[in-house]
Amino acid sequence: MVELIVALDAARVRANLQRIRERLDAAQLRSPAGRSGNGRPVEVLAAIKYLAAEALPTLAQAGVTLVGENRAQELELKHRAHGDLFEWDFIGALQSRRVRTIVPYVRLIHSLASDSALRELERHRALARPGLRVLVEVNVAGEEGKAGIAPGELDGFIARCPLPVAGLMTMPPRSEDPERSRPSFAALRELAQERGLEHLSMGTSQDYVVAAEEGATIVRIGTSLYD
Repeated sequence: MVELIVALDAARVRANLQRIRERLDAAQLRSPAGRSGNGRPVEVLAAIKYLAAEALPTLAQAGVTLVGENRAQELELKHRAHGDLFEWDFIGALQSRRVRTIVPYVRLIHSLASDSALRELERHRALARPGLRVLVEVNVAGEEGKAGIAPGELDGFIARCPLPVAGLMTMPPRSEDPERSRPSFAALRELAQERGLEHLSMGTSQDYVVAAEEGATIVRIGTSLYD
């Protein structure tokens, strides 16, 4: 079990955040794909799965404005403690039984990938935060046993969604080489562009620069922000 981080150094996090934003800006400038996004800087989402609630005010002090939690119960607890400090997204595997817990607190759900979750979104849409939108998770590489909608099933899935679909998300195959993520990111961008979708949630601490070059609008950063 990973030990939760209970204390952060605000100055260090601020410096890390500045470095990440500079790298993202440079990636967008040197890549036509990066410049073809929504015309705005890439959003840095701080992944807080391994942060204790008491560490969150330090993130705000360091300039973080957007956080994402992987677990529904932790999202509820952390939002109740510090909900006014950030914008909140849900970035973990979306279990249909947890939809009711999640929807009152977030602006985006990044991981919509099942018809059971669609049904629960319809059932609990009255509980949702005003303006809640979703991102559909796509299994671009076709990895067996991995979450995500197959590209060929995407249009039907979007048509069945009871909430506005703001964009797409993907997790590329695991690799130590960030360049190996590029084909998945490029494919996701093409899927979004063909459907006129605004957001691309792709890229983590390992490969966020490549993701920005390929048009990411949101990157999900953990380790690179806290180390």
